[in-house]
Amino acid sequence: MAERTALRAHIRRSAARLDAATPPDRDRAVDALRALAILGVVLGHWLVTALVADGGSLRTASPLGEMPWLAPISWVFQTLAVFFLVGGHVATRGHASARARGIPYRRWLGLRLARLFRPVAAVLGLWSVVTVALLLSGTDLGTVRTLAKLALSPLWFLLVFAALTAATPLLARLHPLWPLAVVLHVDLVRFGLGGPAWLGWVNLAAGWMVPYTLGAAWTRGELEGRRAGWLLLVGGASATAGLVAWAGYPASMVGVPGAAVSNLNPPTLAAVTFGMAQCGLALLLRGRLRRVMGRPVVWAVVAVANLFAMTIFLWHQTALMATTAAVLPLGPLPGLHTAPDGLDWVAARLAWLPVFACVLAVCWAAFRFREQDGRRGEARASKVFRPQGGPSGGVRPAVVEEVRHV
Repeated sequence: MAERTALRAHIRRSAARLDAATPPDRDRAVDALRALAILGVVLGHWLVTALVADGGSLRTASPLGEMPWLAPISWVFQTLAVFFLVGGHVATRGHASARARGIPYRRWLGLRLARLFRPVAAVLGLWSVVTVALLLSGTDLGTVRTLAKLALSPLWFLLVFAALTAATPLLARLHPLWPLAVVLHVDLVRFGLGGPAWLGWVNLAAGWMVPYTLGAAWTRGELEGRRAGWLLLVGGASATAGLVAWAGYPASMVGVPGAAVSNLNPPTLAAVTFGMAQCGLALLLRGRLRRVMGRPVVWAVVAVANLFAMTIFLWHQTALMATTAAVLPLGPLPGLHTAPDGLDWVAARLAWLPVFACVLAVCWAAFRFREQDGRRGEARASKVFRPQGGPSGGVRPAVVEEVRHV
């Protein structure tokens, strides 16, 4: 009991020091929204991704395919639009700050892309080795393809995000209605006029450009009032409901294996309007999040989570697959290897979530240095934040310094 009390006291002291070292002008709601977006993506994948043991192979399935009435789960956990909103806001603000300090565009972009892609090398390296080992061991080709696809699926997000980041100087003043109009016309041609299916991939850029440019509008001060948040929330939700009810769009906001149309792959108009509603809700929650982030322990958790957001994002699918493969010799286990066709599977999957989290923690411990080193490089290069007034005590100086650059 005494040791537990001492540990709690140490955590509170460390959190208080990190809280005191954080610049007073930092908008902590931005960090909170980014952390919530990453948490939503991770939990969403863990809840709707099933690897079913079918004979000697593994195949992908989803409870949303067997139980479509669970579609509201995707409304809660499909939070990528919020991530792009925050990304657009941070990038446009950072680019403006870099210009003001005389940092050239090429250097600014290089630092931001290094932050994104430095952790990717470890994922690619490990899965290259795993894939070759599985093939040499005679593992079913379909199983290898399924595992590799799941492990590397997060990379599409980074590629789109990197492209939008590179275009930040052009997107900084682009009104969100322009990319929204592109999405509208692409879907009109694709679904209404029988256009080619490949045309939908135009929306991979235009669709995520909508929340990204909303983030730029946030930087310009155009979304500060609650009216803008309510307009996005109500307008986006109403448009999404209309598209699902009367235009034949799927209710699920994530892809469902075997479905004729996916709202996410590539993004459809329904996914974009839904994302606008999410952005509106995020903007409305800023004030409350700022107050919550005023609690030192809560802020410390969010700040540290932001430092390793890419590591968590890149390795969460690997954590799921590692757990699935490790216990497969024990036989098909409910919620892990069985078909997701009933509420018993859902209950069993919920019980597996803490195991996934523990395996992800192991991945984080093994590979977090890849992301951390990249952030230290940016911190040294920009020299914007140095803690003042003595040592940081229980908080590592590198962590205190890096919080400024998340």
